[in-house]
Amino acid sequence: MSKSIKLAILGLGTVGTGVINLINDNLAELKRRSGRDIIITEVGTRRQRDDIDPTIMQNSDLMAIAASDNVDIVIEVIGGTTLAKDIITHAIKHGKHVVTANKALLAEHGNEIFALAEAHNVHVAYEAAVAGGIPIIKVMREALAANKIDWLAGIINGTGNFIMTEMRDTGRPFADVLAEAQALGYAEADPTFDVEGIDAAHKLALLASIAFGMPLQFDKVYCEGITEITLQDVNYAEQLGYRIKHVGFAVRRTNAEGEEGIELRVHPTLIPQNALLANVNGVKNAVLVNSHPLGQTLYYGDGAGAGATASAVMADVMDLVRVLGCERSDSNAQSNTDAYSQKGQIGHHVPHLSFMPEQLSNTPILRAEQMITGYYLRVHAYDNPGVLADITRILSDAGINIDAILQKPAHKVGQVPVIILTLPVVESQMNLAIEKIQNLAAVTDKVVRIRLDELA
Repeated sequence: MSKSIKLAILGLGTVGTGVINLINDNLAELKRRSGRDIIITEVGTRRQRDDIDPTIMQNSDLMAIAASDNVDIVIEVIGGTTLAKDIITHAIKHGKHVVTANKALLAEHGNEIFALAEAHNVHVAYEAAVAGGIPIIKVMREALAANKIDWLAGIINGTGNFIMTEMRDTGRPFADVLAEAQALGYAEADPTFDVEGIDAAHKLALLASIAFGMPLQFDKVYCEGITEITLQDVNYAEQLGYRIKHVGFAVRRTNAEGEEGIELRVHPTLIPQNALLANVNGVKNAVLVNSHPLGQTLYYGDGAGAGATASAVMADVMDLVRVLGCERSDSNAQSNTDAYSQKGQIGHHVPHLSFMPEQLSNTPILRAEQMITGYYLRVHAYDNPGVLADITRILSDAGINIDAILQKPAHKVGQVPVIILTLPVVESQMNLAIEKIQNLAAVTDKVVRIRLDELA
């Protein structure tokens, strides 16, 4: 008779409780798909819960659970980068497979954690760490394994997308919509990780490493939030045929010398209204991947919430259940450690970052000033003769081509906003041009710039 697979869930917040509910609701289906009974034997919680099955052991000692002989797979959903790291490391050293939704931990310490897992012949699965219930990790590691990925662009933070959608649809300013997002539970009391793009940058670091076969490099992701986006700019973008979205980009580029580099950037972006990502609204997430030979494919769905995240967690559990079954069936024929590699990789499973560890490349990450995008510029200036000519001359001298110009009615007496859209240009050229425009005597306020990208 097939051996039962025993799970430990560390953390009984929204996601942990969602995993328990999913298992209880779909128990028969899980067994039909895996051929094994999947049972929760232990949960880690700071206080005893009356709503937990009494056959499940509740324990506040998370380290003890991670090392328990009564556990095959440890599910970590407590979050953070300190205690969670210690627990996952402890579990790995005790031969446990790990499932985690912790994008911050993996983005910042994933290279170390994955190497430790390989050394101990276990796997760390993390589908739930990016885009909630959208199976983007599995798609990129498995379904697109034969493709060369050229770029990806994603709306990968539901809070930021909700804010940008509501600002456009209701005409309310950022602060008002943020307060609503907090009231609805979409944003934390401290929303910094969401609105400043840090959460999206964690996720982008993971996606980029899988896409391009390189070590995790979260510290090199350019990150810009949405706190400075105004209704004025949202409305002007709409009039010009664009929408402002908070987007993460990972783009493979080749410079004039033929050297390849990767752009990793998260920032507000104008994208055409008819583009796929422009029509991803509310708290939904979406990732657009351009690969060869397949072309563009879009992956869309709920990026957060108990059901979506629990679905992703259990997808990883099901994969690992099959790995455990294969290991046991192989044990009479060969050692588990040489199932497909002599370097400690577990058998019957793709590598953590899709590429074999020894094949990860050191492709350079381009600095912010090397990135290439179009730009939206909003310049407030006195309505004097020759001002527009001065601005366009500065852009021309910097080698920047103008795509569109829009002059709006005065907001203040004698002052007018001038809106300019440019074609793609290297960031360093734009920086110099903006500095010169800012120094014009007729310019009255800080030049507003938002990147513009046709990729999405």
